[in-house]
Amino acid sequence: MTYSTDISQTEDLIRNHNGAWDGISGESVARMRAQNRFRTGLDIARYTAKIMRKDMDAYDADPANYTQSLGCWHGFIGQQKLISIKKHFGTTKGRYLYLSGWMVAALRSEFGPLPDQSMHEKTSVPALIEELYTFLKQADARELGMMFRDLDAARDKGDQVSAAKIQNAIDNYETHVVPIIADIDAGFGNAEATYLLAKKMIEAGACALQIENQVSDEKQCGHQDGKVTVPHEDFLAKIRACRYAFMEMGVEDGIIVARTDSLGAGLTKQIAYVREEGDIADQYNSYLDCEEVDPANLGHGDVLISRDGKLMKPKRLPSNLYQFRAGTGEDRCVLDCINSLQNGADLLWIETEKPHIGQIGAMVDRIREVIPNAKLVYNNSPSFNWTLNFRQQVYDAWTESGKDVSAYDRAKLMSVDYDSSELAAEADERIRTFQKDAAAQAGIFHHLITLPTYHTAALSTDNLAREYFGEQGMLGYVKNVQREEIRQGIACVRHQNMSGSDVGDDHKEYFAGEAALKAGGAHNTMNQFVA
Repeated sequence: MTYSTDISQTEDLIRNHNGAWDGISGESVARMRAQNRFRTGLDIARYTAKIMRKDMDAYDADPANYTQSLGCWHGFIGQQKLISIKKHFGTTKGRYLYLSGWMVAALRSEFGPLPDQSMHEKTSVPALIEELYTFLKQADARELGMMFRDLDAARDKGDQVSAAKIQNAIDNYETHVVPIIADIDAGFGNAEATYLLAKKMIEAGACALQIENQVSDEKQCGHQDGKVTVPHEDFLAKIRACRYAFMEMGVEDGIIVARTDSLGAGLTKQIAYVREEGDIADQYNSYLDCEEVDPANLGHGDVLISRDGKLMKPKRLPSNLYQFRAGTGEDRCVLDCINSLQNGADLLWIETEKPHIGQIGAMVDRIREVIPNAKLVYNNSPSFNWTLNFRQQVYDAWTESGKDVSAYDRAKLMSVDYDSSELAAEADERIRTFQKDAAAQAGIFHHLITLPTYHTAALSTDNLAREYFGEQGMLGYVKNVQREEIRQGIACVRHQNMSGSDVGDDHKEYFAGEAALKAGGAHNTMNQFVA
């Protein structure tokens, strides 16, 4: 419905109440509706799921259409990210938000800072989803409110051309609301617990849930040691739980991202139950590290399995965990991914130990032999030392091609001494084009950085504290923060406006007319920042 159509229909409704509603402005109602386009989280989930599905189809047609996101740990951070994207690029197309379980644990738990081990309150995840969308909707309300003020000003001047142009922009307004890929960890319990949490996350607005194949009560960060995976049937039960939640909530095209941690997980808590030779459980067990045993020489308490007619003893640790054979991680990843896609997942996530296109692409090629349109969500993780990794990749490529690398020490390539070198320049170029190249060569549909705003908050706060509490004093804030906000056009320099003060003034005027006590008058110090 267009802005003008909504005004007309609302005014008809007001007239039908025999004067009792004459204090209500049809245009004001239309403005409030435009500023609150999404009434519920489910409205958001349905809207954003369609965006993601369309983007996935576009990527299948051309891998140059990959998508991106940054992890955000607070609604304000997500809001400022989307405002920045609209300012610099004119559209939010292809840009999402990522909700990192790591950052929820580290920054949002009532227990205080926690490691990424699913110890934080499960309800903190849907609470952050709701918070993120509250701030994104507020960004819409703020921007549209400024457009309405410009429309009123153009009308007051009798400038019909400008008024028509502004009204057209209002009718075709692009929202700040974008898809969120939300981390549900390993499901926070059994499949029923996963289903209940998934419903809460979907109700809050999540159209995409990312779930991993680790043991829920032993879950570790993807870049830590000690990861333990579950048999495929256990994981598939949780994938189905997520799909049931989507379907129950009326988000039939919701997206499930199946993450495998098998590359770095050398342990399993269970021996899978085999129904027949060669089934998925039998394949899972085939990777167990076993030794053949003599039936006449069994140890007390030994756990045994049969394999190819032989009696085998899986290696069991004092923790009661079973060990996989070394070097089987990639094979297990490929099996995980194929099985997940064949059983209801939409996208894959392979957690790797380094950002190496060749490694990722080799696994995706094997997956695509079975599932031709398989595609990944990939963690461009801050846990990788990107500088060192890519300098070493260039060093190795040069060595393989016979190029002289005698001027470089491979183990010390992080050194600032190499920053101006040819090798460093080539490595930086590979980093710059990593997302585009990996989208084309390794099947990566969505690139995200899990915890970037954790690091930017720490870095910017450190820089401000060093200056403000040092000799620079107030100049440390003015020169490095406020002056840069003004010169770079950062909307938050007018923080009262950003927090919704002007939107509130508009509402006061709707409700009380000339009697409204508004905050944005001549004595508001924010007027010092009006361009």
